[in-house]
Amino acid sequence: MTTMIKTSLISLALCSNLAMADWSTTVTGASDYTFNGVSQTDNGPAIQASLDKAFDNGVYAGSWASNVDFGTDTNLEWDFYVGRYAELNSQWSIDYGIAYYTYHGESASSDGNYPEVYAKFGFNNELGNTEFNFWYSWDYFGTDAGHTIAMIAHTIELAPNHNLRASFDISNSLDGDKYSWQATDKSYHHYRLAYQTSYEGFNIEVAAENTNLDWDTADERVVLSLSRTFSL
Repeated sequence: MTTMIKTSLISLALCSNLAMADWSTTVTGASDYTFNGVSQTDNGPAIQASLDKAFDNGVYAGSWASNVDFGTDTNLEWDFYVGRYAELNSQWSIDYGIAYYTYHGESASSDGNYPEVYAKFGFNNELGNTEFNFWYSWDYFGTDAGHTIAMIAHTIELAPNHNLRASFDISNSLDGDKYSWQATDKSYHHYRLAYQTSYEGFNIEVAAENTNLDWDTADERVVLSLSRTFSL
């Protein structure tokens, strides 16, 4: 990814519901592609798609792509991932795996390719769903720098088919001499509040988010996304 970061996914958006499917594809249109609060499309819209295969034992594999705009001729992000989702008990679940981010457009685009491992813990109770998510790369954005992302999120049901998700995450460079965020800052934080619903098979999200970075691609914004998943 570019300036920003690169987490999962999301925007590698790996969801536990992948473990409930077989072959599936998801197509998404968004007013902006933000990753941990930083626009990957220079504040412009994005078209995204994924192809996923899930197995009965919780193992899944897939690929996800989106247009990007980093101010260079790099115009496509294409990611690959494999992982496993498991329910530990009636309340706790875990989703863990490895992802590889690739960039395309000009000959130097691939210099930013990098791997990342992740572990996501979910806790469900009568108050909603809490997530504790972690990502680690040992070659962040191709800089040979170690990098971590830690997130806590909570989703509550406002009414049937109407959810509110609040999240807070910190991106931290472990090698500031190789990769820093702003001046000499090795880390930054991002917070987000999203309303989620669905209608006629479409998933709809409206999210307000901001970071403490002083960039026009990471300031306060509202992002609208519309997606639909198809079983194959």
